[in-house]
Amino acid sequence: MGKSTLGIGVLLALVILAGCYVYGPPPGPYPYYYGPSTYDRSWNAALDAMRDTGVGIVSTDYNGGIIRGTRNGVDATVRIQGQADGRVRVEFHASGPYGQDPALADQIYRAYERRMGR
Repeated sequence: MGKSTLGIGVLLALVILAGCYVYGPPPGPYPYYYGPSTYDRSWNAALDAMRDTGVGIVSTDYNGGIIRGTRNGVDATVRIQGQADGRVRVEFHASGPYGQDPALADQIYRAYERRMGR
């Protein structure tokens, strides 16, 4: 019985050692691009779109999200608002004498879309 107890002990030790596995170190963190926020990107695209269409910037309020400008007597305004779901709402307005540059808001919108890569 002494040999069988020793054999069982050795077999049990080998089984226990075979069940132990040492894992390697975990992989490092994956690189992440921290680009400009959606609001910043929209703000810069709207500002550049107004310049692209020849609108002279009169005033900007980054925190309020308002860009005002003028071209040939027509006032143009862009409003940028962050939404609760993380999206950004951008509105384009142009006002001036009737019939004078009626497509200005649309021109700014199209330039904005190009700047946003759409």
